[in-house]
Amino acid sequence: MNRRPTRFLLLLLTLCWVAAASAARPAAEQQLPDFRKLVKQNEPAVVNISSTQAPRRQTSARLPGLPELPGKDNSYLDFFKRFFQERPELPSDRQANSLGSGFILSTDGYVLTNAHVAQDADKIIVRLSDQRERPAKVIGADELTDVALLKIEGENLPAVKIGDSDALEVGEWVLAIGSPFGLEHTVTQGIVSAVGRNLPSGAYVPFIQSDVAVNPGSSGGPLFNLRGEVVGINSQIYSSTGGYMGLSFAIPIKLAMQVVEQLKATGEVTRGWLGILLQAVNNDLAEAFSLDRPRGALVAQILPDSPAASAGFKQGDIILRYGGEPVEESSQLPRMIGATPVGKTVAMSILRNGEPLEIKATIARLEAVAEAVSTMDEHSDPRLKITVADLSNDQRRTLGIEDQGVLVATLGEGPAANAGLYPDDIILQLNHVPVKNAAHFVEIAKDLPKGKAIPLLVRRENESLYLAMRLPEKE
Repeated sequence: MNRRPTRFLLLLLTLCWVAAASAARPAAEQQLPDFRKLVKQNEPAVVNISSTQAPRRQTSARLPGLPELPGKDNSYLDFFKRFFQERPELPSDRQANSLGSGFILSTDGYVLTNAHVAQDADKIIVRLSDQRERPAKVIGADELTDVALLKIEGENLPAVKIGDSDALEVGEWVLAIGSPFGLEHTVTQGIVSAVGRNLPSGAYVPFIQSDVAVNPGSSGGPLFNLRGEVVGINSQIYSSTGGYMGLSFAIPIKLAMQVVEQLKATGEVTRGWLGILLQAVNNDLAEAFSLDRPRGALVAQILPDSPAASAGFKQGDIILRYGGEPVEESSQLPRMIGATPVGKTVAMSILRNGEPLEIKATIARLEAVAEAVSTMDEHSDPRLKITVADLSNDQRRTLGIEDQGVLVATLGEGPAANAGLYPDDIILQLNHVPVKNAAHFVEIAKDLPKGKAIPLLVRRENESLYLAMRLPEKE
């Protein structure tokens, strides 16, 4: 008797569930963005840029603003390739044409693009969305952020709206418009994969990483949020083939607009300079320097006649706060120093030999800085599996290290190699003790504790860095 109402109730519940699922499906589908309006509103402000360079001006394929790194097969240089980085050699009676993208900032004709698109150009042509072409003047270019400002003649030109790149969140939809492989006004979309990304080629840029498909020719084009505001300039890709592989990097528009203001005013960018070379603090180095956890920026080298030298910085100092702001990662500090007005005195909280200290330094202007390096009684340490050699007087003078340092001659499989040492490295300090010569190195090594991270100060190529070496508990 009760079976019929029960069956009816089950049927009714099933129908309700199907109806609810059907109603929910369109609602979920409606959450996917429709980019059509955004594209129509902003496409006219995106331009194609062609630049012509005479062969006499062509340069090597090194990344602009990135120092040479040791090794012929450097993975960083292979890993991050700029879109118009490598240009083939051409006969002397021909010119090289490169294609890139850009966007109009203002109705009076200011155009923003990448510095490497406009770099060394004898002539730049900007093609508008209606196919009209205008010659462009380079107002200024900044290689360290890869931003260039151009100017074309015109009135009431279509212009983009500038957004807030600081407000970007991971997972947010973004869209790019550019000219990959010369295919003008190509639109691609994706999401923000990461913000504040640090790359070897951009010490002054906290990159926006996305999975928006960009390819050669998209460089310099805008990255939009869903409100149709520019939040970045497409600049780099990760690629082992030269084409898109799922990782794209854009310069935050807030940083770019700060550069634009300086380029408009003076045609160049002025940055603060402290005169230190930094490295990240990992777990072993944190232990070696009595730090509670990996944080801060480790001072690996102090440049002579620099604000840091005048302020009393020492190798091995760890900068934890800059002008009251915490320094969690070493990559933050160059940007903080670079944004500091020249002549300003800044207080920094540091850790020196495990003790907190405050140092004040007056920031100078960043200029081109260069150094040199080169290559004999040998001594070996069987525990460390290393052979070191004395430096010649000429080598010491070249390196500017008169009374310390030994050359790594050979390495076996053991603690020294595991710490990251390489042949031809120069060891300056072992466990905070300056190393006078090869015999002194072996003498210091005899008393090294087992099972504890021990700091090594090393000169490699043109820079100094710290490594952490750990001897095994048992021989």
